[in-house]
Amino acid sequence: MSQTTHTSSQGNPTQAELGQFITEIASKGLFGSLILVFVWFGAMKFTAYEAAAIRGLVENSPFMGWIYGFMSEGAVSALIGSTELVIAALLVIGFFVPRFAVAGAAGAVATFLVTLSFFFTTPGVFIPDTGFLAISVVPGQFLLKDIVLLAASLYILGKALSAPSS
Repeated sequence: MSQTTHTSSQGNPTQAELGQFITEIASKGLFGSLILVFVWFGAMKFTAYEAAAIRGLVENSPFMGWIYGFMSEGAVSALIGSTELVIAALLVIGFFVPRFAVAGAAGAVATFLVTLSFFFTTPGVFIPDTGFLAISVVPGQFLLKDIVLLAASLYILGKALSAPSS
């Protein structure tokens, strides 16, 4: 009986090999997707549109709302955007130097922990008169997707921590 990790006698990959191949593609896809999210979201933070759009999320946060006491809306948004772009850069460099990926992924985890806290601190997330556990499209469902981004960030952090040092 052949092992599931070897090719079959016809030279076709086994289910286990196919699974491993798909997992590797997905792993690189998660890495690239996080980079894309941080670059795009980070760059958008330098626009007045985005600065105004995130204010309601950020100002209701006990972790970040205080920043508006001494920085303008645009400056707060630019600070967040700069942080997001640094995280993206660390993840990109991490393709070549794994310890940078650790720092980038840790930053991504921290980012999505903070943004998930907005789910509980931003008015208008829950719509109690619509039904049990009903949430709004914006900001509710918009913030809920951060659970997936947090999980992806944790996965990338685990991969980065287990990568051989260079």
